[in-house]
Amino acid sequence: MVRRIPRGRVTTYGHVAALCGKPRAARTVGWALHALAEGNNVPWQRVINGRGGISISKVGLPPELQRALLEAEGVEFRLDGTVDLRRWGWTGPRGP
Repeated sequence: MVRRIPRGRVTTYGHVAALCGKPRAARTVGWALHALAEGNNVPWQRVINGRGGISISKVGLPPELQRALLEAEGVEFRLDGTVDLRRWGWTGPRGP
């Protein structure tokens, strides 16, 4: 599901979980992204917390990296370091 998030958009851990049919599994989504191997093609940077903030916990990856990757895609951050989910949020894949 994370691979389907378009460039320049973000969604939350909880929303990914809900789209996968497990609305209470936001932490599981976080753990799955944390466990990704180096060099994978999953756009992990596009998943943020429900407040629109960065919650990166992967050892060796500073929050500044996630922000820089998102800004390179055109995502803008507010002064408080959060993303406006109404503007930049992805609600899920479109129907057939």
